[in-house]
Amino acid sequence: MQLVVARIGRAHGIKGEVTVEVRTDEPELRLGPGAVLATDPATAGPLTIETGRVHSGRLLLRFEGVRDRTGAEALRNTLLIAEVDPDERPEDEGEYYDHQLIDLDVVTEDGQHVGRITEISHLPTQDLFVVERPDGSEVFVPFVEQIVTGIDLEEQRAVIDPPPGLIDDRGAEDEFADDHGADHGADQGVPSRDEA
Repeated sequence: MQLVVARIGRAHGIKGEVTVEVRTDEPELRLGPGAVLATDPATAGPLTIETGRVHSGRLLLRFEGVRDRTGAEALRNTLLIAEVDPDERPEDEGEYYDHQLIDLDVVTEDGQHVGRITEISHLPTQDLFVVERPDGSEVFVPFVEQIVTGIDLEEQRAVIDPPPGLIDDRGAEDEFADDHGADHGADQGVPSRDEA
């Protein structure tokens, strides 16, 4: 299976180094010296990493055969693609590759079917499951231990314990009504969630 592990950015200096936008949790494994990577567009590669270093918080790579700024600049916006065994697991227990989570069924701890994972959104603070419900709508589930209580790859499902309102808007509205009086929104002229 092929996975995008980085995107090449600007040339750095005059000796063929490039900045890269890392798209893997394991850059030391996927982007180490000697790694041979396919590319998109395919005509740019394959590329073999000769050296790598961190400079001012950014990863810099140099590829075999790329010796000057012109060659490095020609690679800008190229995607770097690694070949990964579909059964391979990350080194840390409790971590998963995106391709292992896509298409898992999402169910609550009491067995309620929520939908299936269609995408993993990687945000600076946390990852989110983008879950498509049976009616075609989407819900975003934070991939944190307090909410995602289990991942079963054999059963192809993710078990969640959602807080009120995460997957059922009625739950949040009912909780608000209990706390603030059932007609609070109507009295204040506040539009309902459906009207906003």
